[in-house]
Amino acid sequence: GADRVLIVTLETNDLGRARFSVTPFGGAIPGYANAHREPLAEALATPVADRNDAQRREIAAAYLHGTRPESKLPEGYAALRDAILECRAGYAHSMIVETLPEEKLIPVHYLPRGDWMNPGEPMRPALPEFFAGDTVPRDGERLTRIDLANWLMAPENPLTSRHFTNRLWHAFFGRGLSGIVDDLGSQGEMPSHPELLDWLASEFRESGWDVKHMVRLIVTSNTYRREAATREELLEKDPANRLLAGQTARRLDAEFVRDNALAISGLLRDEIIGGPSAMPYQPEGYYDNLNFPIRDYHASTGDEQYRRGLYMHWQRTFLHPMLAAFDAPSREECTPARFQANSPQQALVLLNDPTFVEAARAFAQRLMKEKPDASDESRIHHAIRTALAREPRDGEADSLLKFLGEQRQNYQKQPAEAESLLRTGQSGSRVSGDYAELAAWTQLCRVILNLHETITRY
Repeated sequence: GADRVLIVTLETNDLGRARFSVTPFGGAIPGYANAHREPLAEALATPVADRNDAQRREIAAAYLHGTRPESKLPEGYAALRDAILECRAGYAHSMIVETLPEEKLIPVHYLPRGDWMNPGEPMRPALPEFFAGDTVPRDGERLTRIDLANWLMAPENPLTSRHFTNRLWHAFFGRGLSGIVDDLGSQGEMPSHPELLDWLASEFRESGWDVKHMVRLIVTSNTYRREAATREELLEKDPANRLLAGQTARRLDAEFVRDNALAISGLLRDEIIGGPSAMPYQPEGYYDNLNFPIRDYHASTGDEQYRRGLYMHWQRTFLHPMLAAFDAPSREECTPARFQANSPQQALVLLNDPTFVEAARAFAQRLMKEKPDASDESRIHHAIRTALAREPRDGEADSLLKFLGEQRQNYQKQPAEAESLLRTGQSGSRVSGDYAELAAWTQLCRVILNLHETITRY
């Protein structure tokens, strides 16, 4: 506006020219809201007379988002809005630690037999002497967190590097070299390859604690790149694959199951990093029995709905049904290693959860866009390569081709059911074209996304 001034400061002398553009459609949180959202772009490109209700709402929302007549808003609007942005922006604030003089510290006393009513002598911070080593100061000074950090990272202390590399191995192989990843002590488990664990721990420390170096080292190893196939001669000798004769096949973790389906479909929005939690679709009334306080759940809209599972909202004791079905921990206690189970509920989630139904429809649309003039058989081959990274096996494509024909005939007779299926999810409002054809391909994609191989890491 004529009464506004935009000041830009460039912290560099390297630019010869700079060009700026200003848009009212950007988000108030940097990097969080997409200024040029695809639905908005489609709505603006559509002639006014041809816009549907969803497109008109999209444009109206963008206008309200970018046009704030603050003089007409209630008093306190600016303060409330700033407070919301501050608590919802999702960016970590720097933690400031102040070192207090010892006389201001709260005294901690020894409690004989745990009796807090009769405290004993005051105690000072210390490490157990039986494993403290020579890296802890002995000059009588009060120990601080710096002393603890120095002890953890000291060359004489092998526990930190051994523990971390064992957890890295667990992440890539499904089981650590020592199976109990949270206890490498006498109550844990003897490593299957103790020399390898020692070497990895030494390499990690000598590389300057370089995590990327260790990840690259593991994933480029011959052991990691082996096929996850069962060898008959090892079934009796090594049923748990502790000898690492091949990779260990295991199901994806709960969050990755959803990420994988969204990535295959093309819906995944992984460019948005940080910010508030994403709210995936959830059954209505799921929080009815959750009190103190009573909570309402509103599924995220726009690109927020398709963010990675890392950003999914977690409600302790009322875990999202999809996460619970795939054995995600409730976070009521620390869970270093997840247990995995197979249950019918998992197949039902993959078939009926709106996230996966919507992903199947988007996957079908992706196939039609990438293979517009291809035959059904060619498109099925492309679908299997996209989802499973391999060619169809004998009879696999024929079975899917037969299923596709049955679904096509069914939806041609019942167009209302086809439209109902395609409207699942927020992006369903933008579906157009041959509903019966798209619904048939959506059902085929639901089958592919439900395959055991799709949700299994080999």
